Amino acid sequence: MHDGPEQDTDAASLSIAQRGNVAAFEVLVERHKDRVYGLALRMLRSEADAAEVTQETFLSAWQSLGEFRGEAAFSSWLLRIAANHALMRLRSRRVRQDSEVNLPQPGFSEDGHLMDQPARQWGRPADEHAIDRELGEAIQQATDALPEGYREVFLLKDVEGLSYEEIGELTGSTVAAVKSRLHRARLALRQDIDRFYREH
Repeated sequence: MHDGPEQDTDAASLSIAQRGNVAAFEVLVERHKDRVYGLALRMLRSEADAAEVTQETFLSAWQSLGEFRGEAAFSSWLLRIAANHALMRLRSRRVRQDSEVNLPQPGFSEDGHLMDQPARQWGRPADEHAIDRELGEAIQQATDALPEGYREVFLLKDVEGLSYEEIGELTGSTVAAVKSRLHRARLALRQDIDRFYREH
């Protein structure tokens, strides 16, 4: 998602850090800490937990730096580590709720068309739709209202851009299950945003 110049810049610091240079690793920490913290905060909704996960992420990254081979961008590798720590924290916080019934089920007409489609199309990632403060708050509230299993899939796919396979590996789910949760999360969000537009 963030390849190109950033990845080239990371490569220089990475090469030095992988030889045990702490200062070079600190450069990488400074460059990526805000994004790691942002993902952790959106997943955990706790500043204290997000700060701890950020520290855990970079500690894990430092300890595993020799295993990084550059198949993906360094930022993507970090986000996978951060998401994994956040998911472990969520699971230890409480037993994951069975929330299949909490989201609207898509209905289909006899000819196979999806019923109750929102009047407005809202298919882009949430962070592209902060048109103004109220809409931004509505999107944040709608995202926060998603059950955990759906919220994490939505954040990892539509906000952070991880692949279905990466998300499946992180969450211990099949790709089909990830796609199903993402579909239902998007449907719930579309309905909430459509409600916002009707009320305004």
